[in-house]
Amino acid sequence: MLNTSRTFMAVGYVLINVKPGSEMDVYEIVKELDMVEDATLLFGDYDLLAKMCSESMGEIAAAVVEKIRSIEGVNDTKTLAGAEL
Repeated sequence: MLNTSRTFMAVGYVLINVKPGSEMDVYEIVKELDMVEDATLLFGDYDLLAKMCSESMGEIAAAVVEKIRSIEGVNDTKTLAGAEL
């Protein structure tokens, strides 16, 4: 899991849809990724929510494309950028 003592400039929330029956397998992989601070299994329109933190949204977007979307069982993702007010 991510070291929460670091300071990050970007937070992204990734909603993930997976193939039926692969929820736990995908969850176990996602929660161990470097930028993932938290991962939660969901009921509803999406199967999994991952909170990702990094120095930029570009790094988060690249990790979603290169790491999360490449996990076997992942059908679709939707990334939401956290707002700084």
